[in-house]
Amino acid sequence: MTSHFRFGILALTCLVTPERIAADPMPGVSEHTNRLAREKSPYLLQHAHNPVDWYPWGEEAFAKARRENKPIFLSVGYSTCHWCHVMEHESFESEEVAAIMNREFVNIKVDREERPDVDRVYMTFVQATTGGGGWPMSVWLTPDLKPFVGGTYFPPEDRHGQPGFKKVLERIAAAWKQDHEKITGQGARIVDALREAQTAQPAAAEKIDAKILDAAYEQVTRSFDPRDGGFGSAPKFPRPVTLNFLSRFYARDPSSESGKRALEMDLVTLRKMAAGGMHDHLGGGFHRYSVDRYWHVPHFEKMLYDQAQLAGAYLDAFQITQDRQFESVARDILDYVARDMTSKEGGYFSAEDADSLFEHGKPEHGEGAFYIWTKKEIDSALGDVAPIFDYHYGVQSHGNAPEGSDPQDEFRGRNILIERHAIAETAERFKKSHDEIQQLLARGREKLLSIRSKRPRPHLDDKIIAAWNGLMISAYARAVQALNEPRYLERATRAANFVRVHLWDDSKKMLYRSYRDGRGEVEGFADDYAFVIQGLLDLYEASFDVEWLKLAIELQETQDRLFFDEKNGGYFSTSGKDKSVVLRMKDDNDSAEPASSSVAALNLLRLAQIRDKKQWEERAEKTISAFQSTLSRFPSAMPQMLVALDFSSSKPRQIVISGEKDAAETRALLAEVHRHFLPKTILLLADGAEGQEYLGEKLEAIRAMSMVDGKSAAYVCENFTCKAPVTDANQLAELLAQ
Repeated sequence: MTSHFRFGILALTCLVTPERIAADPMPGVSEHTNRLAREKSPYLLQHAHNPVDWYPWGEEAFAKARRENKPIFLSVGYSTCHWCHVMEHESFESEEVAAIMNREFVNIKVDREERPDVDRVYMTFVQATTGGGGWPMSVWLTPDLKPFVGGTYFPPEDRHGQPGFKKVLERIAAAWKQDHEKITGQGARIVDALREAQTAQPAAAEKIDAKILDAAYEQVTRSFDPRDGGFGSAPKFPRPVTLNFLSRFYARDPSSESGKRALEMDLVTLRKMAAGGMHDHLGGGFHRYSVDRYWHVPHFEKMLYDQAQLAGAYLDAFQITQDRQFESVARDILDYVARDMTSKEGGYFSAEDADSLFEHGKPEHGEGAFYIWTKKEIDSALGDVAPIFDYHYGVQSHGNAPEGSDPQDEFRGRNILIERHAIAETAERFKKSHDEIQQLLARGREKLLSIRSKRPRPHLDDKIIAAWNGLMISAYARAVQALNEPRYLERATRAANFVRVHLWDDSKKMLYRSYRDGRGEVEGFADDYAFVIQGLLDLYEASFDVEWLKLAIELQETQDRLFFDEKNGGYFSTSGKDKSVVLRMKDDNDSAEPASSSVAALNLLRLAQIRDKKQWEERAEKTISAFQSTLSRFPSAMPQMLVALDFSSSKPRQIVISGEKDAAETRALLAEVHRHFLPKTILLLADGAEGQEYLGEKLEAIRAMSMVDGKSAAYVCENFTCKAPVTDANQLAELLAQ
């Protein structure tokens, strides 16, 4: 490799800096149209009128690269990605930059949400070679798709120690012409090394010791921020998978010091996030993450997977504490998704952008424009209530972004609503009752929401992704139970029907990844199966409709056939059928979304009990053991897998309610069950009809369960060895407390 090319690689190791740059989410009018105009992905369509000769991922682009012996420039992002808009505006809309790209490279655009398999392979390469990653991801490939240079965002000109994009393009093009054979060999060796890392044998086949749970708890404790909640410092992410682990670690031994501390970390984080600017106090839901440690200034995009998982975390907290604040936040998330992120057919959209226009008909735009306020705007809208509202939500005339959170001065004179004071403090300050203040603030929020609704909305990515819909179905199904809210059952059921009708091909026994103006062509990945199965299991426990169990089992059988690693355990992310994806990988990190193997392991353990199938239990154990190396070295990297480990290392517990589903006595017993946080219990209904008949096919104990003296009865069991049935909710409460 020449020294000239080596400089190019070193220059690409710089990561995106945290500065915020105003960007254009929508390209201007252009005479250009490229192949992306024929695609369904909103992200690809955003680039359809760039002067860059973009191709979608596919054989047409690969064949051109091979035929012309040109390297491929691969750009990966998603439609609500702020920095993707920045790089498009600065570079991909530039005729000068496009001329270099079109002359020297075959240029491919990929939507990471549509093709997480492609994203995962090259992100692994970028992280391994630069020490970081993010989007937009920029990778240069050989014509046979082997990566040789990678980075993330590049400025148009040299800036903050980063080389300008034009300079990077020209140096890589020159290096390729000078010694492409050496570069090709290097790319092949890199892929071989990554493949070897992926196929390494698990450390041992024995069952993982549950003491790993204690080690993970200690790791999480060390990173906890006791003042502001959350883990680590800025930027601060919500990490719902870590909150799931903490609530379940608490439930293992609620009276222990470590159990109490785990719950405290969970609840402090949830309260601080709910009070912060990352929480949309007017419209509901949560933004992606906070750029500061205080949860104040967010990165304003809203992702469906965050709403789903955070709703679940707040529901858990409500079940544990019965604190109505947690119920309120959960409802606010679920109602936001129902209002703003649901298709008319019942499926859930993917995301809302961070960027939007400041005013209709004017080109000026910025991140958070839809959400931020001047003090003057609030005061004129709220009149006499404004002093109370301003005090409570920290509104100031010069703006309220904390020092260091707004290096570009975007929020000067503007306010991001944050609960600066508790209701009690505000009531005391203004000499009013708690209820009066609550009502005044609620009216103020309603008025501002009405005004905000007339502003230009951020771009909506209306792709419907199977995996994320599975997560959202779980959230609504859990809410049916925890909040006794029938309308949430309708939401969950409509979404499950959408998946069954539009994304599941019953004739092929195949799930598809996404839907937008019709079903996409990309087949589902392991996470699509795992998250939808989880959603269907939760929906069964909310509705007791065994059709959802049957569909979950069909999906599990397909997931096992396509993705399970029979040799080493765990689930590959991809089926391996698409040969253009050069690595078959397993996720070994529960991050913004849990790893497919982590969710699948718990699904298998639940299904093993429901259908009395030892093979599924063994497959779950093998899946957990496959990640022994990660769990031994850094257990807090896979908190959702630890949830499955906790479940597998505990005695299987079942609650069976015998009675007609809609009978008042049955509902009273179910309401008592739902009052308790029972993360390691499965809930079944012996309805004396087809539901009980289906369950009884595999579970002999259920066949004999019946009402007692004509009354609905609850059976509390361990491994289907049951205590005497009870018909009274108070008696059931005593059993559940044992």
